[in-house]
Amino acid sequence: MKHPLDMFAYCPICGSKQFVTNNFKSKRCKDCGFTYYANVCAATAAFIVNDRGEILVVRRGKEPAKGTLDLPGGFVDMDETVEEGMRREIQEETGIHATKMEYLFSFPNQYLYSGITVHTIDMDFLVRVPAETRARAADDAAECMWIPIRHLHPKEFGLTSIRRAVERFLEVARIE
Repeated sequence: MKHPLDMFAYCPICGSKQFVTNNFKSKRCKDCGFTYYANVCAATAAFIVNDRGEILVVRRGKEPAKGTLDLPGGFVDMDETVEEGMRREIQEETGIHATKMEYLFSFPNQYLYSGITVHTIDMDFLVRVPAETRARAADDAAECMWIPIRHLHPKEFGLTSIRRAVERFLEVARIE
């Protein structure tokens, strides 16, 4: 994959062609001195578990990995906390109002979006809901389904980062 900074040939401040690699994570303009850092984007994923020992999974409605299983989640917006972003994504994709969330773990990830590799830090949360909680697919989710946690198979998830998170969840999560 191409490094994200390779997409930028000109300084965004002065327009100079002297916008060169400074180090692995930055480019610096030789003319005006501006340095741009390619920092990671914050992303979230939710392990929504009900009282019956089921987990809510969604089917991706868009590329990448359209049609494969996924967890509700997505990018955190500017001026939004990670928790606010997680709640918003859950609401947008499933219609569920998440109130109680527990941080589990994180993974670095590379997400191909419109031909650009976006480096992210994916933060995974456990969300507990009552057994009668209903979900409806919306936004990026084409379908929502409750499946028993014991039937959760990482290989059915199309995104590498989510597959890794599901593997880790099955290793460390204690769901009572």
